[in-house]
Amino acid sequence: MTPQISPRTVVEAFLPPAGDVPLAVVYDTANLAGLADQPVRLAIRRLVASGDVDQAGRGRAGTLSLTSTGRRRLQRDRESLTLARAQDAGDAPWDGHWRLMAVTTPERERAVRDTLRRGLHELGAVAISTGLYVSPHDLGSELTGDARPYLSTATTSDLDVRGATSPTVIAEMLWPSGPTIAAYATLDEALRRDASDPEVPVVVRMLLLADALEVAIRDDPLLPLELRGAPWAPSQTRTTWADRWETLSKESATPVYRGWWPPAAQA
Repeated sequence: MTPQISPRTVVEAFLPPAGDVPLAVVYDTANLAGLADQPVRLAIRRLVASGDVDQAGRGRAGTLSLTSTGRRRLQRDRESLTLARAQDAGDAPWDGHWRLMAVTTPERERAVRDTLRRGLHELGAVAISTGLYVSPHDLGSELTGDARPYLSTATTSDLDVRGATSPTVIAEMLWPSGPTIAAYATLDEALRRDASDPEVPVVVRMLLLADALEVAIRDDPLLPLELRGAPWAPSQTRTTWADRWETLSKESATPVYRGWWPPAAQA
């Protein structure tokens, strides 16, 4: 039995960075994956309501295109893939510096404080004291200009967290490896299932693999590999995934993630 694919995954797989996609292609692929039209239609309505896509026309005769808001959101989602790919290729070495970010807001602006803290958490930063966050990544470009008045930042290569000074010990303390490795179990299983069931249509196999990768990446702080044990199993899994994806892409007559994968290398 083929695992269920999220209707939203099917829709987003066909949204190009520029231009539009015929809805007939989206619906036909969803049907091939075992999805009825109704859940796909609901997923499209939600994306339109959230301002992420524009729909022209109705039913299978219509088209979908990304709005500027939707394009930015998907671009942020793809940045994690870009970083992971660069790490796996050895193109994103750690510079040995920790980034510290302190959030300070007046009590009357608690909503701003909570939004900032939530944003830092989503970017993988961890609180080491009240209002003080740390990350091995430079998150400056990820934070909006509105956040600047409430942030104080510093960079250090000499960090002591509750008596721990070794970068790898700090990393394991703040970003335990266990949950990250567990997050890739779904992707490992998807790869095993894909290898054992080649009769599934290629485009459906690609969507299943894309869905599984998204689940794994979502729970991965993507620490520099220098801060993880070697060999790092999630990196090996992603490499296997990329090799499988390349093979399937050559076999597929239906392009998915056009313009999004492979992600551009980081500067």
